[in-house]
Amino acid sequence: MQFDDNANLDTSEVQDVRGSRIPGGRATVGGGIVGLIALVLGLLFGVGPEQLGLSDGSPEPASTASSAAQVQQSCRTGRDANTREDCRLVAVVNSTQDFWRQEFTRRGGQYGPAQTVFFTGRVGTACGAATSAVGPFYCPADRKVYLDLGFFNELRSNFGASGGPFAQAYVVAHEYGHHIQNLTGTLQRAQDGRQGADSNAVRVELQADCYAGVWAHNATRTPDESTGRPLITSLTDQDIRDGLDAAAAVGDDRIQEKLQGRVTPEAWTHGSAEQRQQWFYQGYRTGDMARCNTFR
Repeated sequence: MQFDDNANLDTSEVQDVRGSRIPGGRATVGGGIVGLIALVLGLLFGVGPEQLGLSDGSPEPASTASSAAQVQQSCRTGRDANTREDCRLVAVVNSTQDFWRQEFTRRGGQYGPAQTVFFTGRVGTACGAATSAVGPFYCPADRKVYLDLGFFNELRSNFGASGGPFAQAYVVAHEYGHHIQNLTGTLQRAQDGRQGADSNAVRVELQADCYAGVWAHNATRTPDESTGRPLITSLTDQDIRDGLDAAAAVGDDRIQEKLQGRVTPEAWTHGSAEQRQQWFYQGYRTGDMARCNTFR
């Protein structure tokens, strides 16, 4: 995955609070097995920790201003995105939102943007307090994607994904898929409390995978607003294989097999590895969000 070296990155779409001190309260989820269970429950789920039952009920902590603010200082151009992980993710956020903004306009709608928050350890959100153990998530109450960049190491070491820049891009694009669902009114269908292979929770996750694929299909032809040229200049077959591998790594069957040594489809919330790959590829192959109806 390569970016236009001369493109300007829009860091206003990313809030960098890595290294911030979160005063007051106590951690929502501890480490060890509790943290691992929380990760399995929350991984790429698309709702905030309060809806996952992870908030401890104490007042929501507020982040202090980060002295790091690394992306604002260091991520200026596409050249930075080609050399730094955090800048690359800023560029992916920019590209994803460029695409969905233009797609909504093409369909006669209006896109409402969502910030991505980079954090370490623990973060306060409008959906409640969360730790890194929850994994990447989207909070519909504040329309923000939350991401601890250390998760990508977990994706490789604990879940066996091959990694790579596009594996990271898939995760970000999946979370923005949940933002699209929030804007279109389908995200709430996951909140009926049901689990299982045919549940709305699974269908919502698979649709977000499909939306991630739709973005990937269009990424190299979506003009950046600042230059009129695509921010992403190339995606290779290996990039797409890395994305498919990441999708499979967080399939319910793979996670259950690793955690408990058996597969229990009645407890699924995300879909199987095969389903997640299938729906990501459906979006990538067609490039059409109308082909992402997982509820039929």
